[in-house]
Amino acid sequence: MKLAGKQALVTGAGRGIGKGCALELARAGADVVINDRPGSPDVQATAQEIRDLGRQCTVVESDIFSRSGCEELVERAIAAAGTLDILVSNPAYTVRCEFLDYDPEVFEKVIQGTLVSGFHVAQLTARQMVKSKTPGRIVFISSVQAAMPYRLSVGYNAAKAGLNHMARTIAVELTEHSIRVNVIEPGWIDTPGEHIAFDEETIREQGAKLPLKRLGTPSDIGKAATFLCSDDADYITGEVLRVDGGFWFKDC
Repeated sequence: MKLAGKQALVTGAGRGIGKGCALELARAGADVVINDRPGSPDVQATAQEIRDLGRQCTVVESDIFSRSGCEELVERAIAAAGTLDILVSNPAYTVRCEFLDYDPEVFEKVIQGTLVSGFHVAQLTARQMVKSKTPGRIVFISSVQAAMPYRLSVGYNAAKAGLNHMARTIAVELTEHSIRVNVIEPGWIDTPGEHIAFDEETIREQGAKLPLKRLGTPSDIGKAATFLCSDDADYITGEVLRVDGGFWFKDC
């Protein structure tokens, strides 16, 4: 129970990586405010799983692709939790397309949903941490694609690369407030979205080709986030932790 007594906010927590982070933080003792988009079909079920672990959970449905949505989220999270010790920032949006055909409006939406939204929710949460003199922990969920120039992903790749450098800069500025800021770079993770993008046979075959012989799980990322938010990582800030099962060097 390394996070007993802590209050955490996890965005994009209805399913996938966000859900995995929320559940692992709860298993470590944290009470959790979880966010997903309005009308999410998944978020209430995630909340019940957290409560079944014996932790308190508040659901805040808000569109954090806008500043006003992030303001609503943080305001309601503070009202529910009283304070926030932990933020796992996990907003993302992507569309796969060739660069020459990429719709400029879609590109801007990807940057907004993946990078700019991360700025908004982190700034608003950090302000609350500073105000309450909370030695906070902020973890951004990035991607190995921040450094690997995958085809058909120009917007997402650019957003995640920017996210990494933004997080390091935030870490530098928040050290004086005892707020640690780190990044996790997942590799290929077995999330519901992957089962939409790829058929089951492809997922099985490609997973077996990875160095650790499987795709990662949301729980793998959640355990890394729990470590970074615990006192075990009390001397770590401004770091990018790759959690990819060797995906980075799979072709070596």
